[in-house]
Amino acid sequence: MRVLTGCSVLGPKNAVAPAFYSLDAAGASTAAALPPPASAPTLLVAPTRAAAGFDSPRIIYTREPHAIAYFAHSEWVDTPARMLGALLVSAMERNGAFRAVSITSGAAAGDLRLDTELVRLQHEFQLQPSRVRFTLRATLVEDRTRRVLGWREIDSVVESASQDPYGGVVAANAAVQRALQELSAFCIETLRQRPSTP
Repeated sequence: MRVLTGCSVLGPKNAVAPAFYSLDAAGASTAAALPPPASAPTLLVAPTRAAAGFDSPRIIYTREPHAIAYFAHSEWVDTPARMLGALLVSAMERNGAFRAVSITSGAAAGDLRLDTELVRLQHEFQLQPSRVRFTLRATLVEDRTRRVLGWREIDSVVESASQDPYGGVVAANAAVQRALQELSAFCIETLRQRPSTP
């Protein structure tokens, strides 16, 4: 077991402090959507699940298929799955398709629910320049009946401007924003095709 301490006379003199990075909405569109009609459904955004190996604040990279590694001194401020919650809510609010959007709790009820799974978020060095791949699986469900209205797996790839962790973080944020735009379009299209309810 490895034990980390903040300050110790026994620690190495040249210990490198980790750098922390976030997924945020800095690159998101700021265009305001038209107010939704009064008949628009409400949406509950369920906490994002993470595939095995990706539920960690450590930043993942890969140099060969099926093998993942972690940058030694760079981390996310939280797990990517948890950081996605607020980004998903903001993206769904901006598209103007829902009367209200909120992160679900056990007691909350709404018209629709958005379930998501983070399949992968990794900095890939197999090609040059390197690139970040973000894959998100989404399912839109009627909350009351549990009927699946549609599902989509979104794969977003963005080249890294530099071959280091920070370049990957910038590319990751861009890849997430692209995926959220595609997810928003998917939700709007799914609502258009939704059978009318009596």
